[in-house]
Amino acid sequence: MKRKIGITLIGMMLICIGAVLYILKQNSFDMVEESIEIPSPQGKLTGTLVLPKKESGKLGLVLFIHGDGPINASHEEGYKPLWEKLAFQGYASLSLNKRGIDGSEGNWLDQSIDDRVEEARQALAWARMQPMIDDTRIGVWGASQAGWVIPKLAGKEPLAFSILVSPAINWLTQGEYNTRGQMAKDGHSEAEISKQIAYERQLKELLKKGASYEEYAAAAHKDDVMSNERWTFVSKNFRADATADLHNFNSPVLLLLGDKDINVDWKETEQVYRKEVNPSSLLSVKVFADTEHSMLTTQTANSEFRALLISLFAPRKITVNGYMEQIAQFLKALP
Repeated sequence: MKRKIGITLIGMMLICIGAVLYILKQNSFDMVEESIEIPSPQGKLTGTLVLPKKESGKLGLVLFIHGDGPINASHEEGYKPLWEKLAFQGYASLSLNKRGIDGSEGNWLDQSIDDRVEEARQALAWARMQPMIDDTRIGVWGASQAGWVIPKLAGKEPLAFSILVSPAINWLTQGEYNTRGQMAKDGHSEAEISKQIAYERQLKELLKKGASYEEYAAAAHKDDVMSNERWTFVSKNFRADATADLHNFNSPVLLLLGDKDINVDWKETEQVYRKEVNPSSLLSVKVFADTEHSMLTTQTANSEFRALLISLFAPRKITVNGYMEQIAQFLKALP
């Protein structure tokens, strides 16, 4: 009996060791990551430069521009599968820690959209000085809030291409769309949703009149008061609208959307991009079915357990099928 128990325990131990080794292998990416620092008048920026392991000749480069939140350079490892894919395509990737994160100085909540544009320009200037980078093949990838940064950046920098994932058009209408979508998903009634929308519109009026944080806090629901820093951040950026800035694009643009995005009104985004990007031949659009804001299938996004398992055992498959391939095809077709 004891022998059987011992054999069983050894078997279980071997299975566990095998699983750990498999996870480590799956999360080991075929690329070189280098920590970098970029000096700037606003304080140093830290981040990661990713290079192919084997590459002769100069490389193109993709600058990553984050969405909302305290995001580090790798987005908690989430960018790594795409970095590896780009490395296979002969592209380096450059991604910064947001200010106040992992050594980047300052506070990202102090930044306006224009501040983020300037930060991206500082990163591009640094990239152009790197001897392995072909400065005629530098472009950007950006998600969500980057949709307000990249079109402005395109008016100031000679971007070779732009890849935008789930970008919004207008800050205020996007917020209302998100409230409706999230509350409906959570099972709230139309009356409850309408009540919440009316409340949020009152807060928007405070923003428009430049109300202080104290005025906002007095008017907000006590269980739903954002921090002073967040209020300042929103106050600086709530007028953001990408429509006019879409005219700045003069190189190929890839727009990637999910048809189950409850954060951003993807139909509005597609419609406005198709209308405003000129000439229309610059724009390529791909809408992924049954896909949400972060390019995850709804099945994965709605199950933390499923998402964890995929991220551990098959991280290259965490995003919707075809997402990274679409980016690779877009880059391959560039002139």
